[in-house]
Amino acid sequence: MRSQHPLFFITIICIALIVKGCGGTTQVLSEDSFPELLAPSRAFYAVVIFTPEFSNYVARPSSKTKLSIGSAQENIMRKTFSALFDTVDFFDSEEKIEQSPDIIIYPTVVETQIAIPSQNYLNVYEIWIKYNLRLTDVEGNLIDNWFMPVYGKTSDSFMLQKEKAISSATRAALRDIGAKLSLDFYRIPSVERHLREKPRRS
Repeated sequence: MRSQHPLFFITIICIALIVKGCGGTTQVLSEDSFPELLAPSRAFYAVVIFTPEFSNYVARPSSKTKLSIGSAQENIMRKTFSALFDTVDFFDSEEKIEQSPDIIIYPTVVETQIAIPSQNYLNVYEIWIKYNLRLTDVEGNLIDNWFMPVYGKTSDSFMLQKEKAISSATRAALRDIGAKLSLDFYRIPSVERHLREKPRRS
């Protein structure tokens, strides 16, 4: 039996590596350090419930991409809500609430999407994250389900590796959380009506 040429084995190994690379998953850990926000606070007491699912959330916008954003999204929401309310507590369950807050906020991730240069015909990576904030009073009565989409992209990904480009776009989307909440939270009609009926806390 004739022995195979060394080039044959090299070719097989290369093909195997290519196939493995095509089926791999990019694991991106977003930074959880964000600047403090200068938002106008109001004299209300809020409770924000970060469930373990939210705090450890791993988004899967495509079959080959994972975005570990749980810690980062919790971090930016902590900073934002701390700036929006004079008093705010953070728990992982409503069972830990001991006082009577003016509003209770339950953030969840609805969906995530990603667009890469080969899909959007641009030299950028784009990330969309859609959140739902379920807002209730202390008795559990629904105030609103407020959907909040955020968006981030790289300015130019030509010199960036894929993981770094995706991470950069994701951080931009997470920073958008702070901007959206700072600008829009008190403009939600149902929130404005609900808090208007509450006495300001000294």
